[in-house]
Amino acid sequence: MSPHTPRRGHTLAAGLAVTAALALAAGTGTASAAPATDDAGPTTVTPAGHAFTATLNGEVSFRAGSLTVTCTASSSAPSDGSGNNHVPAAPGNTNPAGPVVSKANAPTYSGCSASLPGVDITIATSGDWDISMQHGTPSTASLTAPARGMVLKSSGLASCTVTAAPDAPAVIPAAFANGTPSQITVTDVSVPVTVEGGFGCPTTARTAVFNATYDITDVTDPNSQIVVSG
Repeated sequence: MSPHTPRRGHTLAAGLAVTAALALAAGTGTASAAPATDDAGPTTVTPAGHAFTATLNGEVSFRAGSLTVTCTASSSAPSDGSGNNHVPAAPGNTNPAGPVVSKANAPTYSGCSASLPGVDITIATSGDWDISMQHGTPSTASLTAPARGMVLKSSGLASCTVTAAPDAPAVIPAAFANGTPSQITVTDVSVPVTVEGGFGCPTTARTAVFNATYDITDVTDPNSQIVVSG
């Protein structure tokens, strides 16, 4: 996927929160290598082949060092000419011993504010993002952010460059709950970052901590719900 055009007026968390995007783990977690699925049970995601949108419910928050940012709007949606943001067509929507994986477009963010005033941000994202969903008690999800899939540059009171998943793809653990709509939730999940810059930049930060909840909506049939089952 081609990089998104950099966007002005977002805050520092807006871009970094993409790594948590469609949202992620219940409880405290750390982005890491993909979890082993040797003992994973069967998973089916329905409706097969349907397109879905992930839309922020409430606010997404980000914390890197002393800097905290919140954003009030975020979404990841299907796009023309792309198979991203679709439940796999049958039989790929079923895995007898592990998660079902979909590609997703990188989320966009707006309505952001930072604890550090006078900061303006440009954000560039690139690459495909993976979402995997695993049935269980509870069901789980994870987002894989591509290496260097997001780079942020700030200007104003602080001139910083923040790179998420700087060295390798980051797998961010998540919780999935069936409902109307279904939801993916992240609570205090850490994602590796590097921060470069001068005064006001949290250059000692090695991780960014995220919290967010996303509604997962079926856009092929608005009367249906995206459901994870065994």
